Parts: sequence; structure tokens; C-alpha cells
Amino acid sequence: MSLSHIALSSGRSIELTELRMSSTYAGLLEGYPCKPINDMKVSSLQRQAERAYPSTPVHLVPPSREYPDQTAGAFGPVEVLPSVACIGAFRSAVVASELDPVLHRSALTVIWFQTGLDVPSGKDTDLVLGSIRWEELAQDYEL
Repeated sequence: MSLSHIALSSGRSIELTELRMSSTYAGLLEGYPCKPINDMKVSSLQRQAERAYPSTPVHLVPPSREYPDQTAGAFGPVEVLPSVACIGAFRSAVVASELDPVLHRSALTVIWFQTGLDVPSGKDTDLVLGSIRWEELAQDYEL
């Protein structure tokens, strides 16, 4: 059973089967959000996804970065990522047409950032997820 279905801009339907959400800046005890901190957060999230889903390719959707009008600190200007970091396991029909669609599926683990706690679903999904190039990024597997 899937958590939601998403219609990609390519027309393909994908299923969200697992979702991990966390606060982007959880554990930031000292300092401020800036490019070096954000780059470490993104890299850490990517490593976490690769460890959690070792048999599935991992795709990072580059996060939006905002630069509020605040005084720069020792590490440069304040740079803020969306407040919720997400790792989602997605499944869909096969990519390779020569494979038996009854015995095979395709999978992709996606990392993205969003502003709220909503589970992405439907045709009105944020453009960030809706524009995933599934045929290039996902990997087929046998059931």
C-alpha cells in the first residue's frame, strides 16, 4: 500500500511508499544557517539516504536557498533552506520496455526540502517533485 500517488510532468504515475521527514535545522546548537552549514546538511542527508536504501539510486532535488536581510557572520551571509528535509522511497512501473511489467517495477529514492509537513500527492504536487526525470534516474528491479 502506498502513502500517496504523484503524477509527474512526464505523465508517469509514481507511488510514495515510505517518507522520512525531519527538521532541516534540528540539532543546530550554535552558529547560524549559512552556505557551509547547509552544504553539510545536504551531504549528510544524501549519505543517510544512501545508507537507508542501498539497493536504490538516490536523487537529490537541489533545495531552494533564501538570503534574508540579516547581517553576515564569520561564515558568510545567512542562507536558509526550507524547514523540512524529506527522504522518500518511490516506486513505479518498469522503465525498460523489454522487461515483464508483471514481474518488474522501478524504484528511486528522492531527497527534497519543503516548507510544510504535508505529504506530497496528486497532480498538484510541488513542481520540485513533479519534474523528476524518472526514466533517467530510476532503476528497474525484479519482484
